Amino acid sequence: MDDCIFCKIVRNEIPNTVVYEDDDVKAFLDITQVTPGHTLLVPKKHVADIFEYDADLAATVFSRIPKITKAIKASNPAIQGMNICNNNGAVAYQSVFHSHIHLIPRYTADDSFAMQFGDNSADYTADQLQAIADGIHAQLED
Repeated sequence: MDDCIFCKIVRNEIPNTVVYEDDDVKAFLDITQVTPGHTLLVPKKHVADIFEYDADLAATVFSRIPKITKAIKASNPAIQGMNICNNNGAVAYQSVFHSHIHLIPRYTADDSFAMQFGDNSADYTADQLQAIADGIHAQLED
């Protein structure tokens, strides 16, 4: 895609700081650096989001995560943990519509990154949960 910022980064048309690159993926430092070492992992093939992945692309992209996250963690002894985030769709906070995975090193619980999961467990019965699971299961492809 000619106007996709991440495609331009993959093609080195925009300056970027490469962490890892091979024939299929590129990992580079996010310009925002939510925490030091915040890295984006992108497939070189343009796909908008996870819904456009096939099994082969998923295996290719996601298999690189352990190698890169271990390198990020090893690069700084102050890193205590790592958030791995993949936002899909505007409602899920995706702002660049070229699939990318955020690898966000965590140094303390008081840094500038936060996630919140609401607890709605009291709103569902076991039967309602089963109905949701059955609806998803019915849509699985073999």
